[in-house]
Formats: sequence, structure tokens, C-alpha cells
Amino acid sequence: MKAAVDNLDKVNAFVEEQLDEAGCPMKITMQVCVAVEELFVNVASYAYGGGTGNVTVRFSCEDSVVSVSFIDSGAPFDPTQKADPDTSLPASEREVGGLGIFMVKKSMDALEYEYRDNKNIVTIKKKMA
Repeated sequence: MKAAVDNLDKVNAFVEEQLDEAGCPMKITMQVCVAVEELFVNVASYAYGGGTGNVTVRFSCEDSVVSVSFIDSGAPFDPTQKADPDTSLPASEREVGGLGIFMVKKSMDALEYEYRDNKNIVTIKKKMA
């Protein structure tokens, strides 16, 4: 689909439906959905440098581990290498940005990145139990 914030509701509906079918507990569903929103909005807002492009969202659930991948052809960006913000500082003294990726790192069991065939592949994983 087009990597546009306007498509966030479609992405959320897709992921929530898949999580429901997998029997995912509500707490885990909420955590995954927050992470999905953050990563999708990042792709929509930054991957294509103000231009437009597509993003593929893939879902899988194996051995009670949920995986959601985002695949785009935008500028290479590895969120796993983004430095964590210093949360000990008051908000007014922190650098702008990075808090969303930090929340994803803290709430998911894994955040993985691969750049293959000129595509960013970002995957989050969360155990259902």
C-alpha cells in the first residue's frame, strides 16, 4: 500500500485482525499495535524524503511469537542503530526525536533490521505469553 499516514487505520485493522485470529492477549495486542503505529508513521513520514512510495506490511505468528515486518524502498534507515534518548533529562533538555523507536525497543522482544535488494526490512517480534 501507499506509505501514507492516511493508511494507518488500514494497517491497524489488518494487524488487529491477525492478532485476534492468533488468539493474542489484549495486553500484547495493545503493545504490538502501538509499535506498529510508530513504525508505520515513521515510514510514511520519513522513508521517501517528502515524496511518495509504498510499504508492505507482513504478519506472521509461529510458536506463539508474533512478527510484523515493514518493507519499503525508501532511504536506508536502521532503527536498531538509533541511539536511545536520555530519559533522565527533562523533556525540555532532550534532543527532538527518537522516543518512538525507543518505546518500540522497550516494548517488543525484538526489533530487527535488514537492508536487502534496495529495501528496508524492519521486523518487530513479541511473544504472546
